[in-house]
Amino acid sequence: MDRVPTLLPLRAHPLARPHAWEIVAGHGAAFTVVVDVAGGPGSGRDPAYTAALSRLAAAGVRLLGYVDVDLSTRPVERIRADVYRWAGYPVQGIFLDKVPVSPHSIGPVAIAARLAQRADLPDVVLNPGGPPDQTYRDLGLPICVFDGSWRDYRRWNGAGALPGDGHLVHAVPPWELDEAARLQVSRGAGFGIVTDLGAPDPYADLPAWCGQVPGLAELNPPTPTPRRPRPHRLINAGSGLPGSAAAAGSAGRSRTTGS
Repeated sequence: MDRVPTLLPLRAHPLARPHAWEIVAGHGAAFTVVVDVAGGPGSGRDPAYTAALSRLAAAGVRLLGYVDVDLSTRPVERIRADVYRWAGYPVQGIFLDKVPVSPHSIGPVAIAARLAQRADLPDVVLNPGGPPDQTYRDLGLPICVFDGSWRDYRRWNGAGALPGDGHLVHAVPPWELDEAARLQVSRGAGFGIVTDLGAPDPYADLPAWCGQVPGLAELNPPTPTPRRPRPHRLINAGSGLPGSAAAAGSAGRSRTTGS
């Protein structure tokens, strides 16, 4: 079945969910992964993430670091710090989450995109979660114009979306994942994700269909009923031991970056 290219927000720690990272590596260049250490890159480099990301990069996976713009209310200095911390990891760009849609709030978004270019992170994706003002189109960057539930996606009329935009769809019953993927294609999505996971975090683990990789399918068999993210122990970013690392918050419109 045809699918749009996959953009996968992944918040599972590589020590807590090693199987998930192995499965993603098996998909290789078919995946772009949005990496979220702790609501962004965290305060210091995590050796577990450095090793795991290096393995994905070697497998051909495109990697983006998560940066929360918080509707352009975050101080630019903090956004700058996140961008340059991501430059210490083997990522190719950044995923700007909680991007506003108003033309009056574009300043921090444009600054973040320029900072990424200067940090040699040229691949930048915007996630307003809805169609933004035309001024954001003028930045010439890929945009996620939908980030929400399957129920809302079916009701969405697509106003303001353009062919090639990103569509992030979650809380899809497992038996309707193929239908959701077909709807993405028919609506002209250029990239995106459909996942059976839903609230409180649709990106805490892999969608059920991701396990369908030759030789790896047995690690993550299709799930017969809708799932909630499985609880797991958080990993201390500095030591790799059980601790109190901060988990990434969902975006305002059920985004990752949520989404």
